Amino acid sequence: MAWTAFPHDASAYRYGPAALKAAWTRLHAGDAEPLPKEAAVLAAWRLFHAGDFEQAVEAGLAAVKAGAPAGLTVANKAQALYATYLEASERNRQALLLEVARRAEDRTVEDPSDANGWYSMAYALGRYSQSISVAKALALGLGARVKNALDTTIRLSPKHADAYIALGSFHAEVIDKVGSLLGVTQGASKDAGLASYKTALKLNPTSAIAMVEYAHGMVMLEGDKRMQEATRLCEAAAASQPLDAAERLDVEMAKAELED
Repeated sequence: MAWTAFPHDASAYRYGPAALKAAWTRLHAGDAEPLPKEAAVLAAWRLFHAGDFEQAVEAGLAAVKAGAPAGLTVANKAQALYATYLEASERNRQALLLEVARRAEDRTVEDPSDANGWYSMAYALGRYSQSISVAKALALGLGARVKNALDTTIRLSPKHADAYIALGSFHAEVIDKVGSLLGVTQGASKDAGLASYKTALKLNPTSAIAMVEYAHGMVMLEGDKRMQEATRLCEAAAASQPLDAAERLDVEMAKAELED
């Protein structure tokens, strides 16, 4: 399978080792991933932030084979993000996401304290669920797996803003598809969803994806009466300044939302 190249100018996102270390806290406000100690893992992250997603996967997995488990986080994040934003084939997208979910689940067995192992599994299964329909995913029991993985991520890493985004989306999409009463059986509620989005933005206030997902979620949970506020969130996301390729994809998605 040939991977689609990052479609934007990435020159501003090609961090040297020192520059990446200096920007690390801001770049990783979402996933709360600690600065890696291994040079090979840092090199894989440099590829990720520059939009070289296929190479980032390869470098991350190579680092794992060389004895650096932290390489799996960058490999999984690069592959899941690529599948979500850039892979044109639905079949390939699903295969890539399921591969990430399997690797991440194996990691949680190997080290149950790896917060981003749990988050990677939740993210990949969540995006896969969206591709097959949320209702079908719930019938397969994927909703419970996603929620458990996100709850575990937050327990292990309370400042994991991305996990709160995903948790908010879990609540919103379940209620949107099956309603509030049936949503309770899946552990979903409107109040919990809105609170999760608000926490995500409090932890990472410049996150374009948090703004976009909150915009989607508030409309799913509260209807068209929140449309103006949702539009303002998308406008803020579209106007934000991306610091890496992943953020650029989020900003471009926000712009596309406003054009629709």
